[in-house]
Amino acid sequence: MSNPDDETSDPRGPATRAVQGGRQPEWTRMPGQPGAIVNPPVWRASTILYDDVAHLRAALTDQHQRLFYGRKGTPTSWALADALTEMEPGAAGTMLFPSGVAAISCALMAVLKPGDQLLMVDSAYDPTRTFCEKILRPMGIDTLYYDPTVGEGIAAIITDRTRAIFLESPGSLTFEVQDVPAITAIAKARGIVTLIDNTWATPLFFPALAHGVDISILACTKYIVGHSDSMAGSVTANAEMWKAIQSTAYLFGQMLGPDDAWLALRGLRTLPSRLTQHQKSALAVAQWLDEQPAVARVLHPALPGSPGHALWQRDFTGSTGLFTFVLNGGDDKARAALIDGLAHFGIGYSWGGFESLALPVDPQRFRSATQWIAEGPAIRLHIGLEDTQDLIDDLAAGLARFQENQK
Repeated sequence: MSNPDDETSDPRGPATRAVQGGRQPEWTRMPGQPGAIVNPPVWRASTILYDDVAHLRAALTDQHQRLFYGRKGTPTSWALADALTEMEPGAAGTMLFPSGVAAISCALMAVLKPGDQLLMVDSAYDPTRTFCEKILRPMGIDTLYYDPTVGEGIAAIITDRTRAIFLESPGSLTFEVQDVPAITAIAKARGIVTLIDNTWATPLFFPALAHGVDISILACTKYIVGHSDSMAGSVTANAEMWKAIQSTAYLFGQMLGPDDAWLALRGLRTLPSRLTQHQKSALAVAQWLDEQPAVARVLHPALPGSPGHALWQRDFTGSTGLFTFVLNGGDDKARAALIDGLAHFGIGYSWGGFESLALPVDPQRFRSATQWIAEGPAIRLHIGLEDTQDLIDDLAAGLARFQENQK
């Protein structure tokens, strides 16, 4: 586990940490046996048996990463949690959850109480907004949505009730990159907690805590698992917020099952290689789309002209496979014709797996602080690991169908 007091204590590169993290000898070796297995095994457990009453009572004093009861995890989940902690310089620990939404919900509950105000980025993932409106607001916790491009201007909207600021950079549908260091610096000066949904970049391309964030959240279902066959979420916190995250997760009884933890840990090992290919292929597709007359705009942080591109260049070490493009005119029927005929893109929610996906998106439905005005309907793509030329040819045929179906 990284030392939260010394961000330079681990000289290993991020790819090395992804491969080696969480492989403690006590989880990969058998007592009295030479050698060690590469992957920590799947430990399934509900009841834990103790040698005697004294050991049972002793277990009550320290339950973190100790066999106590299945709800507190087993070495399988601890290995994943430790590996994710090692990916975030400055982290004190990680808690695991059965989904990304569960991770977001528990993180917010750990830092907010009735009477508090939450500042929520207007480009946030829709289930995050829904949680704010349907759970937090009835509890007496107000949510104020803010422009994702506000940067240092966040200072002007902070009130004496503001307890937390939630970021998502880039945004889920429109991909604005936020000025995270500027926002976190202002928040720290005022004693406000910052949280970020860092699913798009992962700690590999954006180590959030090193940029001043207190709590980093991942929908591990996406790139960490990487194979569209398991759901998981994680919350990684600095030393100041770690105990609050840990205790809240335990109180809510949130846990990740060992089989899902094992699948996520397996996915994490190949994360650097997969993201490198996702990045390369997505940039090629995005650049091609940017040249097509049927496309009005491509919203990809690594493309010049995309909102926050300069911030992406400054703060990120890479880009991933998810982005949106806006069609030049047309309507929903024409957009559906484009998507429905695609041969190499699936139509479905989520992303981050090896397969490419295409999804119609309507950002205006999920805005309250800012307006979304576009030249035509939008499509969000996740570029998988297929041959890039196959994907481009597929999209070329789709754009032809779109033009044929335009009014």
